[in-house]
Amino acid sequence: MRVFVTGASGFIGSAVVPELITAGHSVIGLARSDASAQKLEAAGAEVVRGDIDDLDLLKRTAADADGVIHLAFQHDKAFSGRFGEAVEADRRTIEAFGDALAGTNRPFLLASGVIETPPGGLATERDEPERSGPVEGAAGRFDNARLAIALAERGVRSSVLRLPVVHGEGDVGFLVTLIEIARAKGVSGYIGDGHNRWSSAHRADVAVLCRLAIEQAPAGSVLHAVDDEGVPARAIAAAIGGRLGLPVVSIPVEEAPEHFGWLASFFQMDRAASNALTRELLGWNPKQAKLIEDLEKGHYYESPAA
Repeated sequence: MRVFVTGASGFIGSAVVPELITAGHSVIGLARSDASAQKLEAAGAEVVRGDIDDLDLLKRTAADADGVIHLAFQHDKAFSGRFGEAVEADRRTIEAFGDALAGTNRPFLLASGVIETPPGGLATERDEPERSGPVEGAAGRFDNARLAIALAERGVRSSVLRLPVVHGEGDVGFLVTLIEIARAKGVSGYIGDGHNRWSSAHRADVAVLCRLAIEQAPAGSVLHAVDDEGVPARAIAAAIGGRLGLPVVSIPVEEAPEHFGWLASFFQMDRAASNALTRELLGWNPKQAKLIEDLEKGHYYESPAA
């Protein structure tokens, strides 16, 4: 297959590209910069220069491909208080891919997020997120996932990949931010009792699942790229504190925004999830390091800006 990948040079995409090529597929990677283009070319991918705001480019490239994996999301806008703009840009992109692929039965895989956990349980692939909150928040991104699934009705073999905390070498996200905060504050903190849980997976395992999805996933599938079903926030803080030699402390809920900044509301969520249906559907078998094992490795702590 000739697969068009957005976000191809990013943390997850840079694992997906070689996974596809090793399996015999060819890759067209979307690159916004010279550095991204060089990285993709070195990995053996064909490069298309542009970004997800160029809808005509996306349509043309998708129409010439055998399938699309959409990993890109405008995180720079999301993390600067413009989450609604990022969600809207993603909606336009999904619609553009839907127009290009309609009636072809070609695969389209959208990366989304794991939904919040039912009280005391695990979210499954069959669970739907509650329709609550402003569309410019998480609810808007879940609406985009529904839009992708609905493309199955237009003759697209669409599926949604719900991503947990994805870890591994080269990580620049959630875990790195927690480490930076711990270094700055002199303590490794968790919020309240720290019993809220986070599902997770190594990026190499996620890359395998992306390949399996583009090859096999039936139209309308929801997939969980989950290995660890639920790691308590307190255990994450303990692993970071142990490696940095810092005290591990509870941060009261009312003090969390001051201590964690924008991450506070996110870090206290409970996002545990099952992968049973995904394993059964696609035969996915995660083999890489678990989250705590990976956090105890040196690559997360090689520099103050790790």
